[in-house]
Amino acid sequence: MNNKDMSRSSAREKIVVIGGGFAGLNMVKKLDKKKFEVVLVDANNYHSFPPLFYQIASSGLDPSSISFPFRREMRKGKVKGVKYQMGKVETIDFDRKEVKTQYESICYDKLVVAAGTTNNFFGNPDLVKSVYTIKSVPEAIRCRDEILERMECATITEDAEQRKKLLTFTVIGGGPTGVEIAGALGEMKRYILPREYPTISPDELKIVIIEGNNRLLGTMSEESSAKAEKYLNKLMVDVKLNQLMKSYEDGVVTLGDGSQFNGGMVIWTAGVTSQKFDMKGSGPELDRSGRFPVDGTCAVKGAKEVYALGDIAFMPSDDNPKGLPQLAQVAIQQARHLAKELNKGEFQEFRYKDKGSMATVGRNLAVADLPHMHLSGFFAWLTWMFIHLISILGMRNKITVLITWIWAYCSYPTSLRLIMSPSRYPLKSGRKDGLV
Repeated sequence: MNNKDMSRSSAREKIVVIGGGFAGLNMVKKLDKKKFEVVLVDANNYHSFPPLFYQIASSGLDPSSISFPFRREMRKGKVKGVKYQMGKVETIDFDRKEVKTQYESICYDKLVVAAGTTNNFFGNPDLVKSVYTIKSVPEAIRCRDEILERMECATITEDAEQRKKLLTFTVIGGGPTGVEIAGALGEMKRYILPREYPTISPDELKIVIIEGNNRLLGTMSEESSAKAEKYLNKLMVDVKLNQLMKSYEDGVVTLGDGSQFNGGMVIWTAGVTSQKFDMKGSGPELDRSGRFPVDGTCAVKGAKEVYALGDIAFMPSDDNPKGLPQLAQVAIQQARHLAKELNKGEFQEFRYKDKGSMATVGRNLAVADLPHMHLSGFFAWLTWMFIHLISILGMRNKITVLITWIWAYCSYPTSLRLIMSPSRYPLKSGRKDGLV
């Protein structure tokens, strides 16, 4: 299939949006479909909710509860008229105004890059073969299956050393995701293990979180950092600050100070890097982290009719000389601003409005830095639940998540602790273009 000749002659300008995350989806919602032909390209056929990936990994939620099909979303009023085309964008040709996926080539008049980020292993690419990550729904499912399989294997092994390896979990990175998955494992240790795995003593399950800075949640207030560490200690999580993982070989974690310990299952949440593309023609110079440098209107510097939004955009300002934070609110606000400006044909500089940040550690345990107040404990936890609940796409998903959370709060047992590893696919012979 080839779309190179598609709609260049159309009366409407064609805007191609790469990525259907927070930025991409809000962008296509707000664009004027009467003025523009809008095409959304994403490797998955669904939008997912990254802040809750850790709940999939810890068996707290079902993957379908935080995922929503693009094509179903396209039937709604604000998105109606948008074309969705599945494919992972591999090449951007700025001179020919063309993007290529593994399936097709798509021409554009204007391009919006909102592809987001992926895991950053900081120059250690071999780590991808040995650590677990939770940057996508499939990665979170793989992490969940491994956690549960280790629990099951630990109940039947009599080898003390092997049992110790199976029941050790090491989280690398003390940001929101690291804190949240460590807290979820801590709740499993404190509450779930005695109920569902009575042959395993909670003292046998070891959870370690390693952070290179002197506090957790480095982008949040010091008060929130201290509270998060206190909550993790309450859940029997061993917090190691001012430590970097130097290497991870044969199951052994080596820290920067030379100390070593058996890492067991290592969950990597230490950093992100931009999605990469093969760029051709007179394109932009990316910054050190691989982000597209943009001006105050979200236009990519060094490229014509190209814009970048969200985590993949580098927009420095007086208040944020290192660029805006890689948060969902930045992506959403940029997308709505750019869509409004494109609809009008007039451009004004974007101004980010900080609405705060939050992280949850466990039941009744959360921290929230809001514009005019700081919350912790139960009220922060309720605020965190409400904000995340209203942000999930689809009324069915909202209701499902709410019921699941209420049920989990009243009764710890859940039907979601299931190991469902996929079967091997038949060979897809004869599919040179990936479609036939």
